[in-house]
Amino acid sequence: MKSPGRFLIIMIMAAVFIFLSGCRKEQKELPSPPVVEVTEVIQKDIPIVRERVGTTDGLVNAVIRAQVTGYLSKQNYTEGDLVKKGQVLFEIDPRLFQAALDQANGTLAQLEAQYENVRANLARVKPLADENALSQKDLDDAIGAERSAKAAVVAAKAAVEKARLDLEFTKIISPIDGIAGLAKAQVGNLVGPAQIGELTTVSTIDPIKVYYMVNEQALIDFMKMFPSKTAVVEQAKKFVFELILGDNSVYPYKGEFYAMDRQVDVRTGTVRVAALFPNPNYPLRPGQFVRVLVTIGTKKDALLVPQRAVIELQGGYQVAVVGPDNKVEIRTVKAGDRFGTLWVIDGGLKPGERIVVEGVQKVKQDLTVNPKPFVSNTTPPAQETSSKLGEGQAAAGGI
Repeated sequence: MKSPGRFLIIMIMAAVFIFLSGCRKEQKELPSPPVVEVTEVIQKDIPIVRERVGTTDGLVNAVIRAQVTGYLSKQNYTEGDLVKKGQVLFEIDPRLFQAALDQANGTLAQLEAQYENVRANLARVKPLADENALSQKDLDDAIGAERSAKAAVVAAKAAVEKARLDLEFTKIISPIDGIAGLAKAQVGNLVGPAQIGELTTVSTIDPIKVYYMVNEQALIDFMKMFPSKTAVVEQAKKFVFELILGDNSVYPYKGEFYAMDRQVDVRTGTVRVAALFPNPNYPLRPGQFVRVLVTIGTKKDALLVPQRAVIELQGGYQVAVVGPDNKVEIRTVKAGDRFGTLWVIDGGLKPGERIVVEGVQKVKQDLTVNPKPFVSNTTPPAQETSSKLGEGQAAAGGI
């Protein structure tokens, strides 16, 4: 028979064994720190770029109209082709206008003959009047007749010139070099100032003009930065203009500032700005929608973080900062412009600090993490080329 003391010792040892086993099990089940991908805050100079929506237009758009009324007899150009200044685009039947010119020339010849007659008569009566062999009234009548005949000749010459111009206007020419549009009248149509108005349009498109809109506040802030209109224009001429086409490709030629409209649109609160772009071989045509990137300067020593590292929460911005002890601090920051796939941070971070890029949803304040270097699959920061602001954000700094 076992003694009670021995049995008690066995029970105590069993309880200790079970307790120690449970402790070891609990230690094994403690979670390991979550793995997150981190990167350092970058500091570098970046271009400041404003993005606008623009439309293309011809540098000069000449609307071709008929200046005399008549029937269209010829179309001498191919629609959509390049035409030269002075090239005949259309012809109106010239026969009526040639007849009018001939008639005007005949009338002029008659009046010139009459004028020569009265002028000769005045030359004969003047000596007689000087010798009192002719009354003063007869002399005055001769002088009046000469002046009247001379005025009639002047009027007849003007009629001949008008008839000659009308005949010339039967050949409708291009006033500029450019691309001619589709014809809006056909051979046989009656055209003229009171008939079919526009025949076609010729546009100069190399260089081509691009219009975009700037909000009123951005314009006011920009104008305040300079003492005079001349200084504003000189600064605007330093801007670099780029185009993004409808297929998201970058237009290969850069543009330059051209002009700013004289007024703000009362309906939209915006002012129209124009830039000029080279357009060899005419890949751009009037009426296209494009995105205009305007580089207005350089932001020095900007702090940059990947956009995916920034948490937007109720109008504010936060990032998860990993300290030297691998503990997380959720920090509120001041976010600025976008720079490609990065975000400019204007306050709340220091260069070189580590922030969480992947695994942000796993972290919280004071959590210990297992940081790994972030490997980006996108363009590296050194190759980012543009900072873009939406129209609503671009309140200051440039046009």
